[in-house]
Amino acid sequence: MARQLAYRQIHEIFARFEAAEPEPRGELEHVNAFTLLVAVTLSAQATDAGVNRATRALFASVDTPRKMLALGEEGLSGHIRTIGLYRQKARNVIGLSRILVDSYDGEVPSSRGALQSLPGVGRKTANVVLNTWFHHPAQAVDTHVFRVANRTGIAPGRDVDRVERAIEDQVPAPFQRHAHHWLILHGRYICVARKPKCPICPINDLCPYEEKTL
Repeated sequence: MARQLAYRQIHEIFARFEAAEPEPRGELEHVNAFTLLVAVTLSAQATDAGVNRATRALFASVDTPRKMLALGEEGLSGHIRTIGLYRQKARNVIGLSRILVDSYDGEVPSSRGALQSLPGVGRKTANVVLNTWFHHPAQAVDTHVFRVANRTGIAPGRDVDRVERAIEDQVPAPFQRHAHHWLILHGRYICVARKPKCPICPINDLCPYEEKTL
């Protein structure tokens, strides 16, 4: 875990991220808040690409909680069979769809507490939905964000909760809205786990990571 970077260094890092990609977006395909919630729920221990392949046809016709309930658990399982833990995930999606219909008139709620009360929805999933759909500066910490935050010293922490708080505390306000997306994309394509692509890294000169691949 690297030392905490200074404010001016963090500001420069995110200024570079913003210059390279002003409006970063998550890679899970969705058509509305409900399909985003379902896609993120399905993405646990699965790749975004794998989830997209499984949900593309599904979301073309099933895009509301009521339609999902009409499809049923077995019908949903048939669509997502290629995704890990698909039976439990199908059970969760049907469960959350039932709650959305019964308690929220079929709408996806915009509070973290309400989202986390749904089956299969943890803090990370709730934060993705809050950030991506409701434009709240919530910080969803996945393995990519955790790795980059610690390697670079942007937001070091020994667990995801500490990293989440560190991003909120250390990243300048103008960059909070897109911070976790920039960190995810940087970790997915440049600061990869086994052999980070340091020679092409846009923040190489600001990163204190000792095991750089130069």
